[in-house]
Amino acid sequence: MRKKELTEEEKGAMEKVALDTVREERHVAPAHYTMKIDSFSLLSDMVAKSYLEQYESREFEASGYKWKLVLYPNGNKSRNGDGYISLYLVIADTTGFPPGWEINAIFNLFVYDQLQDKFLTIGDGRLRRFCAIKNQWGFPQVLPLNTFNNASNGYLIDDSCVFGAEVFVIKSEGKGEHFSMIKNPSDGTFTWEVEYFSGLTREFYYSQVYLAGGHEWKLQLFPKGNKKQRGKYLSLYLELDDCTKYHTGWKLFVEFTLRIKDQVQSQHHEQTIHKWFSASVNNWGLPSFKSLTDIKNPSNNFIVNDTLIVEGVLNRLSVLKDLA
Repeated sequence: MRKKELTEEEKGAMEKVALDTVREERHVAPAHYTMKIDSFSLLSDMVAKSYLEQYESREFEASGYKWKLVLYPNGNKSRNGDGYISLYLVIADTTGFPPGWEINAIFNLFVYDQLQDKFLTIGDGRLRRFCAIKNQWGFPQVLPLNTFNNASNGYLIDDSCVFGAEVFVIKSEGKGEHFSMIKNPSDGTFTWEVEYFSGLTREFYYSQVYLAGGHEWKLQLFPKGNKKQRGKYLSLYLELDDCTKYHTGWKLFVEFTLRIKDQVQSQHHEQTIHKWFSASVNNWGLPSFKSLTDIKNPSNNFIVNDTLIVEGVLNRLSVLKDLA
């Protein structure tokens, strides 16, 4: 049987339904539950003669909870569903739930188009709160009955039809982060007096470890320059000393200043840097911090009594905690 175009009357009814719902077609079956009904006309006649007006599916599990589909074959008249197929999702088993329980879920309901082998998906994309006083949500106007009952539309063929549901519960796992910045942390200035500067022979030297902002830091000095700058510049770095205790992906934003002091006129040389420190990248600085010619020039007063004074200053750094 080939699917026919909707009549003008059917189109008008469908447009009315579409005002409150998002309707899409797809080939993929519902992820959590499918309900096939044979002899639909007999079911419709039976519930019409009872006070219940509805058919409830068996319980099914989705997202860790038990649910049921509730179908009104002749429409839920109390919810303006007269003349429509009405379909709802209800939380089925609340045994053991604490007082004041609630479950927040996004769900879609389905009607199978047997001619096109597609599922009409009905949803509104909203997060719905299921609780003791409101344990079901759904759509009183899923499809007009004249559209549903017309076999050429594919929903009811040989008195057989298929409905379905997908349920996605939104659970807070209590995970999160709290990011903040602190300015000029206490003890955030590290002063290192490098004595016997003219006699330094190793490639690089470390200062003592300083504690500031909840972290351990040290300065690294290359007195004759690092790598390509060797013999031309003094290289200076700030290193996060306790980075190994942090997990992969952890990072710390730091604004810091590196400085060598003019010990007479306070015409210090300094540069400020903004960098992310991490467990894998824990050292940042300047390979071309200051030329060795300028460092050794007596008029600059950087070296006095064969002592160079180096400073690192934490201006700003981030604080990252678990979200309380």
